Amino acid sequence: MRHFEFHKSHRIAWLRAAVLGANDGIVSTASLIIGVAAAQASHSSILLTGIAGLVAGAMSMAAGEYVSVSSQADTESADLAKESHELTHEPESELKELTGIYIGRGLSADLAHQVALALTAHDALGAHARDELGMSDTVAAKPLVAAVASAGTFAVGAALPLIVTALAPQLYLIKAVTGLSLLFLAILGGLAAKAGGAKLITGASRVAFWGALAMLITAMVGKLFGVALT
Repeated sequence: MRHFEFHKSHRIAWLRAAVLGANDGIVSTASLIIGVAAAQASHSSILLTGIAGLVAGAMSMAAGEYVSVSSQADTESADLAKESHELTHEPESELKELTGIYIGRGLSADLAHQVALALTAHDALGAHARDELGMSDTVAAKPLVAAVASAGTFAVGAALPLIVTALAPQLYLIKAVTGLSLLFLAILGGLAAKAGGAKLITGASRVAFWGALAMLITAMVGKLFGVALT
């Protein structure tokens, strides 16, 4: 009977960026709306502020993720180039280094040497990238994927409190945006936890807590300054 295993680590590349984008979209837009509403702004000004926050935030997330993940990719490329050079000019030293890694992981010296020889013959650079540098396709930097995932999920997340703002009466606006945004955050945290194989309650409560804290602080700032925007 064939043994089949399904792991979730292959989702790391997009899951982190997607969760970060959606979470930031909900928290930042809801906090912005609550802060402006607490300052007694008009409904149209609140809605316009939220829309501007969505557009600016999505572009910022895309640019930030692309630049940061590109830096990671550049570092990985530089390390691989260095390793390739060493494999070409110092193959024996690299073989000893790989053997030492496997000995450190619990193999006997003879077996470690045999494994190092076999993997070097099969794919020397791949073996060193994986076992010496800790690189793999699962965690490899993908700038464009991260940028698109972050921007798209930020926009989706930001749209949720915006829809609530457009539909809720101004008298109940802060309560509606706060309550439903916390619900959205809890659902997001739960879904992210499920996708990553973690506990639903832990993921939901963690995301909701930090979202509530952000909205509370922003509301306090808006209330403190109390500037009416028209």
